[in-house]
Amino acid sequence: MSVDDAEFADLIAHAVARLDPSLERRLDTEPQAHLDLVLLTNRAHDETNRLLRAAVSSARAAGWSWESIGSALGMSRQAAQQRFGHKPTVTPGTTEHRQLVGLSAFTEIDQLNEWGRHGWHSIGCGPRFHDVENSPTQWEHTRAVVGSRRARDLETDGWERIGSMWFPWVYFKRPLTLAAVPGEPG
Repeated sequence: MSVDDAEFADLIAHAVARLDPSLERRLDTEPQAHLDLVLLTNRAHDETNRLLRAAVSSARAAGWSWESIGSALGMSRQAAQQRFGHKPTVTPGTTEHRQLVGLSAFTEIDQLNEWGRHGWHSIGCGPRFHDVENSPTQWEHTRAVVGSRRARDLETDGWERIGSMWFPWVYFKRPLTLAAVPGEPG
């Protein structure tokens, strides 16, 4: 389903207006309401920029090239990579923390669950990586689309949310009642 530009603009404006339901009424009579609108719109701008960065990282994790991403954004490969490419902060490689790298949207849950059998569970994530922490218990990991019924059901069923989200995904984990398999995945 494609949304035309006018409908898209209306949806965004409606979302911003819902942040302060009194705003529409106040715009005709209170000068402060106009500054409040600027503040709310700036918050929406910051959030959509964050979502765009996450969407680009998600596309990279799904195997899309910088050339394809740049083309989708109407910019060069180099411009897209300069604007959105970054290296994750590396967690020190101690016996308690690791950073699993080179993950893709297609392999990350299987990899996390393999490491989870050995007691490792995700504590944060980014493009193509998860930071994991060791424990004596096995862990199970999953993900759902942000805002989906499945995401709400997982939270209702006691799954613990990992970090905030990595658009379009939100990640979850839960401990199992099994002792961790000794060692690391082979």
